Amino acid sequence: MEGHGGDRVLHDFGSRIQHLARDTDIVARVDGDEFAIVLTDIAALSDVMAFMHRLGTALAQPFHVSNREVVLATSVGIALAPADGDTSDVLLRHAAIALSRAKADGGQRVCFYEESMDQALQRRHTIEQDLRHALRRNEFEIVYQPQYDLKTEMPCGSEALIRWRHPDHGLISPGHFIPIAEETGLIVPIGEWVLRQACADATKWPEHLTVAVNLSPAQFRVGDITETVADVLHQTGLPASRLELEITESLLINDTEEVLAKLNRLRSIGVRIAMDDFGTGYSSLSYLARFPFSKIKIDQQFVRNMTRDPAMRAIVKSVVALGKSLRIAVTAEGVETPEQARMLRRFGCPQVQGFLYGRPETAEVHAQGALKATAKVAPLPKRHSAA
Repeated sequence: MEGHGGDRVLHDFGSRIQHLARDTDIVARVDGDEFAIVLTDIAALSDVMAFMHRLGTALAQPFHVSNREVVLATSVGIALAPADGDTSDVLLRHAAIALSRAKADGGQRVCFYEESMDQALQRRHTIEQDLRHALRRNEFEIVYQPQYDLKTEMPCGSEALIRWRHPDHGLISPGHFIPIAEETGLIVPIGEWVLRQACADATKWPEHLTVAVNLSPAQFRVGDITETVADVLHQTGLPASRLELEITESLLINDTEEVLAKLNRLRSIGVRIAMDDFGTGYSSLSYLARFPFSKIKIDQQFVRNMTRDPAMRAIVKSVVALGKSLRIAVTAEGVETPEQARMLRRFGCPQVQGFLYGRPETAEVHAQGALKATAKVAPLPKRHSAA
């Protein structure tokens, strides 16, 4: 919320809280759009819940700003004395931790403090601090998961996946550090490093193989992404046609026109643009109509369940048909069984990726496998364990 309208809403928001509070309670605005409420003389947890019900009802009503109605999403974190602390500083800190969890879980919910939250927050802070030094210490590495052409049963490219080998904690899952990198902005230099390294590695592979690199929304907000990509291609010598940039629908939800303009500039230098996790967003089809994507990747949840769920099967079949009609390449992710591969081949899906065709490997191992496959047509790979 910005400007006078935002100030007006915050004022009214605080007034509604103050109206519900008793004379002995304390209400304070602590930071931006965050308020603290101290309830005194509480005899039972039911008293807290009764107050929260009244508060939720009051704050759910629309606010009026410049002849418009505004509805706010409210998240609440609660700490109870003395169980969660016996000083105001400790209680406020624990309530803030509970609030962070409420927001992280999607917002619009009430979350009570638990000791495990504090431990999780401390782990997060440790990861964040170490993450700030990981690039300089060369702790990141890239592995490549092969993509296969289903018709020829030959490798056609691979996706670059980042890994963090922490000196003390070993291999840290991307699911643990990528969200933190996104929140802190560290994803921008990390993402550029991945792009540069992946392009350099790909120059050593057979010339028909492409490399796919994921781009973060933050990389579109900071600097000129087209200039960065063009610079990397120039320095590494990788032809633009061999680079595929993967984005997700989250990039397009905000500032769509500006993002589409940047995607068009990227296409103008010859790189391919792929929409990852296709089918999981609510506007995927509309984006296909507005931007000529080079590829769409069917999210693995559809592929994983299509052999036993008719609805999932119908979705996969429809996406493959859609790609054909729009002349857009389609890659099915998460292919783990021969049955899934046979079904995708029957649907006419051109490309696949998953454990059945190979696990993520280092650049050297990936290059060796690609060279062997190029030298001799390989049969359909045997199933690899998904464990």
